[in-house]
Amino acid sequence: MKVLLAEDDRDFGNILSQYVSINGFDVTLARDGNEAWDLFQREKPDICVLDVMMPEMDGFTLGEKIKELQPDVPLIYLTAKSLKEDIVRGLKIGADDYITKPFDPEVLILRINNILRRAYSSSTDEYKISDTVLKMNSLELTCRDHREKLTLKEAQLLRYFIINRNKVLAREDILTEIWGEDDYFLGRSMDVFISRLRKYISEDRNLDIRTVRGTGFILEEINKEV
Repeated sequence: MKVLLAEDDRDFGNILSQYVSINGFDVTLARDGNEAWDLFQREKPDICVLDVMMPEMDGFTLGEKIKELQPDVPLIYLTAKSLKEDIVRGLKIGADDYITKPFDPEVLILRINNILRRAYSSSTDEYKISDTVLKMNSLELTCRDHREKLTLKEAQLLRYFIINRNKVLAREDILTEIWGEDDYFLGRSMDVFISRLRKYISEDRNLDIRTVRGTGFILEEINKEV
């Protein structure tokens, strides 16, 4: 799981980053709000841990931008203050938790694990878009009256497209997310998988996996005419 940690205190940020990392997480550390925003868009973390008071862009503004772009990503705020208005503002943005400094790094690990368990382990097995339904447990795709049994990799790739519907996905991001690395030969394999997915969803006239030249792909959901 990827963690974005935004903390402008250099020493404290290093300590937290190392502690989170040795507990099995892939940590990206940002020193200010602008850097954290750039890293969020590039790294696509599973959870964000944001200091409230940061230079360039404060944690609240950053959290609002993150939630606007990806509403489902969990947020934890770190703050030196326990003011009610700050807590209320964070919760209104959609924060999942608040930790007041100073705190033991072990507390952060427990909070991260609890939030990720709620956010992801209970997530639905079924992903629906337009007239197409993907069931991950059975690796079955239903498109109108057509049913298709998928391989695990095909299902993982289609789920990634569905979760990021109507967003342009870079080739390297898809390869890293699904295959674990950006490699030329894996890229050729990915092209084959995408061709298969296009065939599988062809019965659904409201969906199209379109190639974005020089960038990657996008799963477009076309609104039905009423």
